[in-house]
Amino acid sequence: MSHFLFKRSLDMRSTDPFISFTFDDFPRSALLTGGPILKAYGIAGTYYASLGLMRRHTAVGEIFFPEDLKDLLAQGHELGCHTYAHLHPWETKPNIFEESIIQNKRALGELLPGVDFKTFSYPFQYPRPKTQRRVAKHFVCCRRGGQRFNAGIIDLNLLDGYFLERSRETPLSVKSLIDQNRRAKGWLIFATHDICDSPTRYGCTPFFFEQIVRYSVDSGARILPVFKAWEAICAARQ
Repeated sequence: MSHFLFKRSLDMRSTDPFISFTFDDFPRSALLTGGPILKAYGIAGTYYASLGLMRRHTAVGEIFFPEDLKDLLAQGHELGCHTYAHLHPWETKPNIFEESIIQNKRALGELLPGVDFKTFSYPFQYPRPKTQRRVAKHFVCCRRGGQRFNAGIIDLNLLDGYFLERSRETPLSVKSLIDQNRRAKGWLIFATHDICDSPTRYGCTPFFFEQIVRYSVDSGARILPVFKAWEAICAARQ
């Protein structure tokens, strides 16, 4: 139902392929290890944070510290919203889910006055349709999973993402997707969690991640954080 209700359609009409690298939950390793890999190629990513998890240790490892937020922005990365309490978008009532978004925005404003979230990533799985409608009021675009790229007429309320950890044993399949995205002039939004030598089931190794970053750069795609990619895609339609 989420596929068909409350859509915000956009015809990409792009002459270039786009790729974005995103990190859900914002474990520290995604910035401390993944960040330097992105920097080495002159690119930046989007880190989706649940401020209610700050300083905690979760299934994806140690979550970011308050000081990491300033470092992230100083390095040119985007900070995105992931709800305050990392809520499940299907199991949570729509009004409670929206309140967690508002709480996350409020907490960010207290830590970094003047900074706001512009994009959103759904924790876990698909949202309820009414939840999707509420979330759309707060962000220019929202990402889920889906394991494919976006092309043609896309839904900004439910962008597809591709979780790298699901293919970390088969890098060739990821490279094939990058090639498909290039030919389709689409928008491939990669997602993962921790980046470390012994990753959790939700993350990947620096070696694997660097392979994918390098191949993405070599593909000729424009590699941008989600908000900047959205801006570029919208500008291309004018």
